[in-house]
Amino acid sequence: MDEAASVRSMHEGRIGRLLLNRPKALNALDLEMIRGLAAALEGWRDRPSVHAVLIEGAGGRAFCAGGDIRAVRDAALAGDNVAIERFFAEEYALNEAISRYPKPYIALIDGVCMGGGIGVSVHGTFRIASEHAIFAMPETGIGLFPDIGASYFLPRLPGELGMYLALTGAQLRGADAVHAGLATHFVRREALADLAAAITRDGPAVIAGYAAPLPPFSLAAHRALIDACFSAPAVAEIFARLAASEEDFAQATLAVLKTRSPAALLWSFALLRRGAARDLRACLGQELALTRKVTRHPDFLEGVRAMVVDKDRTPHWSAPSIDAVDAREIDALFA
Repeated sequence: MDEAASVRSMHEGRIGRLLLNRPKALNALDLEMIRGLAAALEGWRDRPSVHAVLIEGAGGRAFCAGGDIRAVRDAALAGDNVAIERFFAEEYALNEAISRYPKPYIALIDGVCMGGGIGVSVHGTFRIASEHAIFAMPETGIGLFPDIGASYFLPRLPGELGMYLALTGAQLRGADAVHAGLATHFVRREALADLAAAITRDGPAVIAGYAAPLPPFSLAAHRALIDACFSAPAVAEIFARLAASEEDFAQATLAVLKTRSPAALLWSFALLRRGAARDLRACLGQELALTRKVTRHPDFLEGVRAMVVDKDRTPHWSAPSIDAVDAREIDALFA
């Protein structure tokens, strides 16, 4: 085993163990890591001595902060469409492979889990989140869209939580992620090492014995408002319903939405509405088609610049509001 590898894979006891090993980059996925994960899973698929797969993140700060979106932007600026296609096609193929894996796939999520990190966890059998886990799909804030199969799983969360999370990029802590359906178990950080050892020794049947009682859902008091507003038939109507509410939560949510890329809000909304009626493979196919256009859009280049490269947090979007976005532009993305 290569201790310096960006993905460390090992066969221990009854399981195959995977460690995302780029802690300085918060274990963000690059193409080498995607290929390492895919190769390990394929190698263990038919090995009788591997009963399950366990995946974790190194460093204590993150499970996986997402895909290496800076590299995607660099490729877009260089006109390297082949590199962009390769990255997303192989990432989405990995997401689908996890969803179809014939053995239990267990993610121990401690720290940041966003974007691509959700992609290598949510499609598996068990997603175990600590109180330090932070789940989010923040793509509208960088001019992209919730991908890695999000157009499949977000519309299937309770009520309109999926649309709310997709458009706002709101973060959920570990217990809240269980309430929402992104995670399956809540296990406190101090028990994770013992749980991993027990899974290695006895398999996934031990998981339930380590689960902690769930605290109340922090969004429980806002669920009715979220469902009422984010069930609207258009993004403009979501804005209008939030604006009409006197609740502080509604006004805070509206303020967040106004910081997101207007174009990204519109194409993300359209993507999720379509995904509600599609299976995962079709959703991933639609997402891959969208990457070919959206990664060339000025809002993606500007959003990654502002939030990831320069980190000035002040993106200048191509349209000042959702009303200023040409509807024909959004329709063309899905033609």
